[in-house]
Amino acid sequence: MKKLLRLVSAVCVVFAAFFSLVQTGFADGIELTPEEEEYISSHKSVKIGYVRDRIPISFETDNGEFGGISRHIFDHISSVTGLNFDYVPLPTGDVTYDYLLNGGFDLVSSVEYNKENQAARGILMSDPYLSSRKVVVARNGLEFRYDAELSIAISTGSQTIKKVLGEAYPNFKIVDYPSTSACFDAVNEGGADLMIQNQYVAEYWMSKPIYEKMKVIPVLGLDDQLCFSAVVAFGGGEGTPPEEGRVLINILDKAIDNMTGDEVGSFTIQGIMENQYKYTISDVLYRYRYAASALAALMAIILVLGALLIRQHIRIAESKADAKVKKQFLSTMSHEIRTPLNGLIGLNYLMSRTADDTERMRDYLKQSTMTAKYLLSLVNDMLDMSNLQNDNLKLVLRPVDLQLVFGTVSSIAESAMSDKGIKYTSECDLKYPYVICDEVRIQQVVLNLLDNSRKFTKNGGSVTLGVTQEMTKDGKALTSVTVTDNGKGMSEEFQKHIFDAFAQELDTVSKGNQGTGLGLPISRRLAMLMGGDLTFESRKGEGSVFKFTFTASVTDKSETKNILEEETGSVRPKILVAEDNELNGEIITELLRENGFETELAENGKVALEKFKNSSVGEFGIILMDLLMPEMDGFEAAGAIRALDRSDAKTVKIFACSANLLSEERRKTVECEMNGFFEKPINIDELLKKINE
Repeated sequence: MKKLLRLVSAVCVVFAAFFSLVQTGFADGIELTPEEEEYISSHKSVKIGYVRDRIPISFETDNGEFGGISRHIFDHISSVTGLNFDYVPLPTGDVTYDYLLNGGFDLVSSVEYNKENQAARGILMSDPYLSSRKVVVARNGLEFRYDAELSIAISTGSQTIKKVLGEAYPNFKIVDYPSTSACFDAVNEGGADLMIQNQYVAEYWMSKPIYEKMKVIPVLGLDDQLCFSAVVAFGGGEGTPPEEGRVLINILDKAIDNMTGDEVGSFTIQGIMENQYKYTISDVLYRYRYAASALAALMAIILVLGALLIRQHIRIAESKADAKVKKQFLSTMSHEIRTPLNGLIGLNYLMSRTADDTERMRDYLKQSTMTAKYLLSLVNDMLDMSNLQNDNLKLVLRPVDLQLVFGTVSSIAESAMSDKGIKYTSECDLKYPYVICDEVRIQQVVLNLLDNSRKFTKNGGSVTLGVTQEMTKDGKALTSVTVTDNGKGMSEEFQKHIFDAFAQELDTVSKGNQGTGLGLPISRRLAMLMGGDLTFESRKGEGSVFKFTFTASVTDKSETKNILEEETGSVRPKILVAEDNELNGEIITELLRENGFETELAENGKVALEKFKNSSVGEFGIILMDLLMPEMDGFEAAGAIRALDRSDAKTVKIFACSANLLSEERRKTVECEMNGFFEKPINIDELLKKINE
């Protein structure tokens, strides 16, 4: 809302400029004297120095080009006069008129218009081409008084306003800063009380979240008229300018006077709209700095509660485990959870003390994100282990093209191996690529094996994925997946416990690669659930070979293709996001929009149902449905949508989004005919990948 108000304010300022700027002449051309025409024909280009830190008036773009309102006006002048301009940025912080006298420039743009002041320095000036207002920018709470002893931040290049202020407010202390941004920082951080700035420029910079505690004080009655200054100094004792400088200024004055108010207004709007402030990562981090701290604390609380829930429901080891094993398991689990939680709580404390330090906040958020992801993987693994031990984990069987499955796996693995300097190769011989299986669980096992090999293989080592198939006696495809590495291998003692929960062998190669120690036990149980097994061979110092097998019924290409086509949908479907948490809703919709998706937000299931009912058929391609919402939860909303009497009620893709990972909740999503499940916190990369599919 604050950004919108500033945009509206900027547009109002622009339209005010239309009526305050008095222009003469006609839009159908200008009349030049023979002397002026000779100047244009004899000068291939005019060298112009421009100020590069006064967005949106005059600045240097990311491509190193001259941009802003002044550039649009220069382009217009070039089109009506035939002059060619060569634009060169002036060093930030230097006095611009010095370059007119000593820098070899023909013109300098965006100079403050004051003919008397500039003439005293021996500088020619054009008529003003842009008129706006100067404003006072100060921190919230500052009381502006003319007789107060206030410090004013002025950028070094703004010499004209310095002279005016010195005469009008003798009590004010004027302090030079090298750039516009330095002036804003000085006021924001208390180094200066206020600053004087062009209103267009002030509106742009105050869009930055970091300057949210600053305000505009409408107390000055100063116009800010900008013009071009000719570099040619007055010569001789009579005070007359050299002929070329006079001719150039005359040409510019005719072109400026020829511009109508509508034309100047159009250039102004174009310059402002093209150069609205764009949020950076630092801005987002600053804007959500308190939310990030709260999120870290909330995640810590949720994970503690999750750990307690798991402790109540998980069956410890095997059903006949004795008290000693149970105690050891709980001790290990407590350590695995408490260690990263301690880090999260510490980071939360640090973030609360350094909320205004963007760089440190970025580092703390990165560390907290990595820690939270580890905790999330721990919770996911423990839930998988619990479901497997209680026979609650059910495979989702569907027609699958294994070529695509292993192609995806190889793409992910190759990137990770390359980052560590490991040579990765893949050798897949699939005689029966089209089978009925759970592709997600297959990828889970294979990626876990590949990631383990990456952790324990040095830079320069190698990892190979091999896939073969054969037909079993009962007519099923037996797929064998081997992962071979020449890493550190495992000791004989550790091999006896490799499939024990939380079993890890300390090794310098894997230092910094935190793991839960649950990946291999889960992978073996999944393999057995899929009618196969997970075995290994390893020698200390030589490497390891893991073999994962699974069986699956064979299908044909046409059935697999039909399933894929049914699930593909449009390339960029419109997405309805049902989310009652305002912050979560804002984040997910913004991320989707940044990736090219049109979105609409519903604050609960009832609103989501109404929005879908009132939409045109096929308008929404995907619905992201939070499960726990007020008025109508996600289960009820999804069921109501499926029951509607319209053609797209059965075909729209509905994905559940919830932090509740228990199998009972997953079964309810199936009963409501949802198409899938995204676990919170949502992995954005996985979400985009699924939607793009």
